[in-house]
Amino acid sequence: MERKWWHDKVFYQIYPKSFYDSNGDGIGDLQGIIQKLDYLKDLGVDVLWLSPIYQSPLADQGYDISDYYAIDPRFGTMEDMDELIAEAKKRGMYLLMDLVVNHCSDEHPWFEAAKKDPDGPYGDFFYLADKKDGRPSNWRSCFGGSVWDPLPGTDKLYLHIFHRKQPDLNWENPRVRREIYKNINWWLEKGLGGFRIDAIINIKKPLPFCDYEPDRSDGLCSVSEMLKHAEGIGEFLGEMKRETFAKYDAFTVGEVFNIKEDEMRDFIGPDGYFSSMFDFNETIFGESPNGWYDMKKITGEDYKNCCFEAQERAEGIGFLSNIIENHDEPRGVSRYLPEGEHSPRAKKMLGGLNFLLKGLPFIYQGQEIGMENTVFSSIDVVDDISTLDQYQVALDAGLSPEEALKAVSAYSRDNARTPVQWDASPQAGFTSGTPWLSVNSNYREINVAAQEQDETSVLSFYKKLIALRKHPDYRDTFVYGRLIPCHREQKHLMAYYRKDAQNTLLVIGNYQNRPQEVTLENAPGTILLNNCERLAADGKTLFLEPYQFLVMTI
Repeated sequence: MERKWWHDKVFYQIYPKSFYDSNGDGIGDLQGIIQKLDYLKDLGVDVLWLSPIYQSPLADQGYDISDYYAIDPRFGTMEDMDELIAEAKKRGMYLLMDLVVNHCSDEHPWFEAAKKDPDGPYGDFFYLADKKDGRPSNWRSCFGGSVWDPLPGTDKLYLHIFHRKQPDLNWENPRVRREIYKNINWWLEKGLGGFRIDAIINIKKPLPFCDYEPDRSDGLCSVSEMLKHAEGIGEFLGEMKRETFAKYDAFTVGEVFNIKEDEMRDFIGPDGYFSSMFDFNETIFGESPNGWYDMKKITGEDYKNCCFEAQERAEGIGFLSNIIENHDEPRGVSRYLPEGEHSPRAKKMLGGLNFLLKGLPFIYQGQEIGMENTVFSSIDVVDDISTLDQYQVALDAGLSPEEALKAVSAYSRDNARTPVQWDASPQAGFTSGTPWLSVNSNYREINVAAQEQDETSVLSFYKKLIALRKHPDYRDTFVYGRLIPCHREQKHLMAYYRKDAQNTLLVIGNYQNRPQEVTLENAPGTILLNNCERLAADGKTLFLEPYQFLVMTI
């Protein structure tokens, strides 16, 4: 494998609105990120991914962009952005931005021009249809309702896979693609290390539009059905890579759902469209076409199998990017650990098992201190548009308001968007004002300041975990070595080898709140990391404590 600059890096996602507020307006900002760069450097982070900070009405929290060349004033100025790039570079860190090009905002000048003259050149920047002919397809928007809405002031409809304020861009139009590539190169010239690429699988639609079998009583079908029929996305993605990323040796990671079985090499192989793609095998587990209220709760066994299945698909092809949470998902410790079993030890086990998988480790802000899902007192305090839609879906299915709230609370995106808990002062030290989204009430018990002073904290464990992955004796094993599952048949145990010509390392976690014995194939060697004070062993047999996590040589 050709070695790349990003192979051995540790990645960290920042959701700027909730990271750190430098000016007391209740919204995190670029200067706030600059002030915390030394904290991130001390943690061991190499690459920062910023969720969108472009000019936006924030209908979908910045994933509706009205100007791709401007920073939204809520977050700061372009001068702040230039300073952040420069300050990160001083610390040997790279910066990624979100690339959101499946759609833009309905307040973007292109869409404004399309409304004024739908038959003019900008009308072809979007997917428009004559209103008199009815909806061209029965696809359901990701946020509920039809993907087709009236184009204001005209006799046309326009397509939006996501929110109605996020009209889809027409990638079939070469002029649209040229404008997108021009913008990508503009940012790379500024000094970005690359991009996380949002919702990119949606850019290719099966044409002409048509209906598919409805999957709910509303007569609509999921967009995922449309994606099964879309062919030829590689032409767009290959062109984008040639015209932009390849010229700068940029790192790219794709948000890619619904990939076809034989396409992984095309996406992340040696000549793939992207450097990497996220492993969502765990996050999509248990999904139901009926909605969140009908999702199946994932168990430790399910989590183990999801991870190993993804690893097996990617082996010999390329690098996955591994996560336990992000801005679109609930907190990983609340999702992947049994209810009520969120001890620091269990959080360390989950973090360690995920972090040392083969691929690129991504940490989401607050994950390193074990932040948990929040508690919603009512649906009125929810900000996330996706949660609000799913709450209505649950009510329509016959759930009571209390049942519907409980069902959607477990998966709400707001769980990951509550402000980072920096200390035990009011508003968790995130802001001196009123935060845009309420701070999790457990901030006095879970915060950075307390954990920085505690050698046994989740934060201290993540620092040790990162240091181990970067250790010169083991770095190549963790980065390039094979992942070989072991003891897979043993319940409530997740274990795998990381192996290359130099080392065989065992990563093992007791995924339950009870002790467990495991008999190894070989006697254990040196313990490199342990989330407990000791290890009980007798020859090849380990006596694991509840949620004990170990890394050792074999």
